[in-house]
Amino acid sequence: MIALIQQIYINIVIWAGYVTGGAAGGAAAARGEGQPADLFGDTGILTEITNVILFIVGILSVIMLIYGGLRYVISGGDSKKVTDAKNTIMYAIIGLIIAILSFAIVNFVINAFAVGGGTT
Repeated sequence: MIALIQQIYINIVIWAGYVTGGAAGGAAAARGEGQPADLFGDTGILTEITNVILFIVGILSVIMLIYGGLRYVISGGDSKKVTDAKNTIMYAIIGLIIAILSFAIVNFVINAFAVGGGTT
């Protein structure tokens, strides 16, 4: 009885593979309209993920820059508050520079791994 169930299961799996085009057909069916199919390249998944993460880091750097500026204005001449505000501004600028440089480096490396290699 168990052998018969196993044979039926194997036949169903083989038939489903023929009908759907195998694993590649299943992956293509699971991917929605407009979703990238490539891992690397200009429209690749890794490029999209890193661009979103670096965009968020850039936004946070700009927000911290504004926050540091407000702290500087509100400090009222207190030297400790002024120093803290200047440090916030300095670190926000450093974070913004790192975000811009990492954007360039990551896109260069991802494009180097793209099909055909090299930069375009």
